[in-house]
Amino acid sequence: MKFDDVITIKDIAKALNLSTSTVSRALRGRYEISAETKKMVLEYAERMNYRPNLIALSLKEQRSKAIGIVVSEIANNFFSQAINGIESIAYNRGYHVIITQSHESRDREMVNVQHLVSRNVDGLLLSFSCETTDMAYFQQLHEKGFPMVQFDRVMADLDTHKVIADNYQGAFHATEHLISQGFRKIGHITSTNNLNITRERLQGYKDALLKHHIPYDEELVKHCNRGGMIYEEVEEAVESLFFNKSKIDALFTAGDRLTTVCLSALKNVQNKYKQVGFIGFTNTNLADLFTPSVSVVRQPAFEIGQRATELLIEMIESKKPITDFEQEVLSSHLIIRDSSKPL
Repeated sequence: MKFDDVITIKDIAKALNLSTSTVSRALRGRYEISAETKKMVLEYAERMNYRPNLIALSLKEQRSKAIGIVVSEIANNFFSQAINGIESIAYNRGYHVIITQSHESRDREMVNVQHLVSRNVDGLLLSFSCETTDMAYFQQLHEKGFPMVQFDRVMADLDTHKVIADNYQGAFHATEHLISQGFRKIGHITSTNNLNITRERLQGYKDALLKHHIPYDEELVKHCNRGGMIYEEVEEAVESLFFNKSKIDALFTAGDRLTTVCLSALKNVQNKYKQVGFIGFTNTNLADLFTPSVSVVRQPAFEIGQRATELLIEMIESKKPITDFEQEVLSSHLIIRDSSKPL
């Protein structure tokens, strides 16, 4: 057989003296086909490099076997690891993934989602941009029964499965750790209040201060509404905390990109002012290579991606509409290094 010849189910059936329906069922692992026949068909198909016609299969089953992913940016450590988790499940279940980036733009996010839906993806994994607040279009898709699962950045108004990290506990433990090291003027740099992760992490920060009888000072909280995408916005936030009359002695950052960008800005600012304690949410694998090594709150990004994908495929393959949805919360992990030690 030539390299560019394409073997079909009919070819396999003819070679093995079986009906095409028997070959089709054997390839799909159907229970009514004997183990001996399945083995014979699968071995022959593998030997002849048989690959199913995905276009024909999608028309027959009304499925594309593709999943759309919507994130702010792939370069973000958290999202790159979550995507690895997504692909690890999708690949083993026979699904392809199509990845899109919003770059924190609501308009770009909408264009991406509408394109994915027009390409007949079987479902969407959503992590919303900093600018997104209007759920009308997503609500329309949801009411039509289109499978969607939210992860990390989720919207309460959209009633779907949600998979998140324990943002509150991660922030609480990070702030409490800084307090245990003797820091009392702890600045907090976070993203837009549109995001659930911003609100939950800010509440954890507040409650840790409250527990230890440290007054909350809103002047020590700075919002970078583009989530660290704009360096100058982060640098301005860092500088403003050093100019503040309270004179911070530590800094806690509430996002992956925010943390990595802030470390660069902090290095420049500290050359003019003073050293401060530091801890932040980030999944970078390079945190221990900084000087000093960086204390972090690490999220289970890979596992979040896996679980979100499992839930989405369950929805896609369910024989009846799923109407009961749940929010799963996975634990974050505090990793203590030199940056949060007493100065």
